Amino acid sequence: MAPPVPPIQPPLPDLDPASPRRRVSVRGRLRTYFLTGIIVAGPLAITIYITWWFITLIDGWVKPLVPASYLPDHYLPFSIPGLGLVIAFVAVTLLGFLTANLVGRSVIEFGEVLLARTPVISGLYKGLRQIFETLFSANGTSFRTVGLVEFPVKGTWSVVFLSAPAAADIQSALPQGSETGGEAGHEYVGVFLPCAPNPTTGFFFYLPRSEIIEVGISVDDAAKLVMSAGVIQPEDPQTRLQAMAAGLRAAQVGAATSATAAPERQDA
Repeated sequence: MAPPVPPIQPPLPDLDPASPRRRVSVRGRLRTYFLTGIIVAGPLAITIYITWWFITLIDGWVKPLVPASYLPDHYLPFSIPGLGLVIAFVAVTLLGFLTANLVGRSVIEFGEVLLARTPVISGLYKGLRQIFETLFSANGTSFRTVGLVEFPVKGTWSVVFLSAPAAADIQSALPQGSETGGEAGHEYVGVFLPCAPNPTTGFFFYLPRSEIIEVGISVDDAAKLVMSAGVIQPEDPQTRLQAMAAGLRAAQVGAATSATAAPERQDA
């Protein structure tokens, strides 16, 4: 006579709080889903809002300058957003093309002569033109290099953007290091120290180049670092690619392990 078969005992519940099989409450899941939705929808909504605001702003500036008979909005029952932005882009590109020619250059020079003779507008125009030429010049290097300086006290380092070197008059007026016992002949460089979280405000001052530590990160990464108050750190593209490759290799190994384990379960 065969011995009696013992009854099958149900598996004991996992009482280990560190176990990965721990059940998550409905409240915890809802909180996780909500935060995930905020992370996904927040940047997208803000980007759409800023883009729409910019398009509406340009349309409000450009469309009143165009006769109504030339606008499609005059013949259509609805308004076409972005039409003013397209017109502004074409007009600015055409202006640059005409300025590059001899005739357009002559017209621009004639207009600059008229502006130079206007008492108040001449100084404003010259200053704005120098700023735009410095910022948008293809060969310019201002505000394209990131550095670190000791500010506001020794031992604390702040992120700065390097501007142009000091002019000859300012360079000669600044101490050259011999009076303080340092190396003579300091080269002073203008730096802009942005404030967090608004990098458009900050401090501008001159420092010897020897007191500036240049950092090999892009201006965009430095701006993100300042705006996020250090939360968003610059990431090395090579490190990111290596992490992605490691994740793909782990997924391939997991898939191969599952494929070899499936026949073994069937044989068992």
